[in-house]
Amino acid sequence: MGSTFEAGDIFQIAVRIEENGANFYRFAVQVARDEETKKLFERLAEEEEQHKAVFRDMLAGVESHDPPEGYPGEYGAYLRSYADNNIIFSKEIMDREMAGLNDTLSALDFAIRRELDSILYYHEIKGFVAQSHHDAIDRIINEERKHFKLLSEEKKRRS
Repeated sequence: MGSTFEAGDIFQIAVRIEENGANFYRFAVQVARDEETKKLFERLAEEEEQHKAVFRDMLAGVESHDPPEGYPGEYGAYLRSYADNNIIFSKEIMDREMAGLNDTLSALDFAIRRELDSILYYHEIKGFVAQSHHDAIDRIINEERKHFKLLSEEKKRRS
């Protein structure tokens, strides 16, 4: 397997990132201490699920990339593991950081950092895919920026 990602790879990882993000926001609902913030986190969890669907649609519109596999599903398992263990919302990092979340502000700070990490990841990964796929990746970046803005506004409201 080469070191260059296809746009389809990026979208598969994006689907996994969104799944992990939705799981975090569902956890954050339990940490938040006021109803308004709980509702924000519930909404963001729903939006992450919607983004996952959008990214799956983007994936469907990208030329298929079928690398050689040692067994059926090997490549998909690799991408899921990559998303869980090496990038944004990795299980290990999430578990460690979520253990320290004990109030609304800490949950907001964590979410803001993860959204910024997502934006940076998608921006940087553009260097690994063909120019023709940059517009689709920019759409992903814009979705993450919307979340960052909502979370930042909520944090500012609390200051």
